[in-house]
Amino acid sequence: MEQDNTARGLDNTPRRIKKTKKASKKRLNKWLRSGLSGLAGAMAVTVLHETVRRFYPNAPRMDILGMRAIAKGLRYAGQTPPDDDQLHTLSLLGDIVSNGLYYSLSGGGKMALWRGTILGAAAGVGGVILPGPMGLGVAPSGRTKETQALTIGYYLVAGVVAGAVAKWLRKVKV
Repeated sequence: MEQDNTARGLDNTPRRIKKTKKASKKRLNKWLRSGLSGLAGAMAVTVLHETVRRFYPNAPRMDILGMRAIAKGLRYAGQTPPDDDQLHTLSLLGDIVSNGLYYSLSGGGKMALWRGTILGAAAGVGGVILPGPMGLGVAPSGRTKETQALTIGYYLVAGVVAGAVAKWLRKVKV
């Protein structure tokens, strides 16, 4: 006698026996992937900047631009800016938050690597061109052609990192 996957109810009609499902793994939420990849890009540019500036005298000083922007904003609001150590810490935290949000625009989709690369290149060019018109000075990111190239390179690398992490996170299942 063959056993089938049906059971008989009270009214003697056949009913299927439910099989237990295997636990399925789901992809990470798109917003979470975007946020994590943005944070990875922000950390990449910050670590790269902080490392190179300690060893190379012509390195871009984006931290100084951040310090100037914070101090200028505080003065505009009628506040006294904190000392340089606190300004530097605030500048780094502000860079991580703002760059994280910016690089999260690379998204979590199939084109994240390309989008991250384009965003990185645009941020690098903006880092060279915008500080002067914003009244923050041109020397920290554009004093030499080499400094300008490094500025663009830092942000380009960060965009590639953000895009690559987003692409990798598309495959991760939890």
